[in-house]
Amino acid sequence: MKAFRVDGQAPFGRLRQKFSLDIVASSKADAEHRVYSIIGSRHKATRRSINIESVSEIDPRTSQEPSVLHHFREEIAAAGGTIAPVREEE
Repeated sequence: MKAFRVDGQAPFGRLRQKFSLDIVASSKADAEHRVYSIIGSRHKATRRSINIESVSEIDPRTSQEPSVLHHFREEIAAAGGTIAPVREEE
């Protein structure tokens, strides 16, 4: 399994908005399928209405997505922690 960052546009309500999701998947095609599934179930958007612009493999340490951090927790700990800055809650 690898970590992917998927960028694109989808209809959220009446507007089309950009999105960026970090996903754990086995390939680029699998990452696209998971994004279609997640956005479709959360926002009732069809696959035709979701426009995926890019799918790129990322270093899991740069992600802030809890599912990615959980999946790669042992590798991240062995490498010395995350690279992404920790944001403080307000």
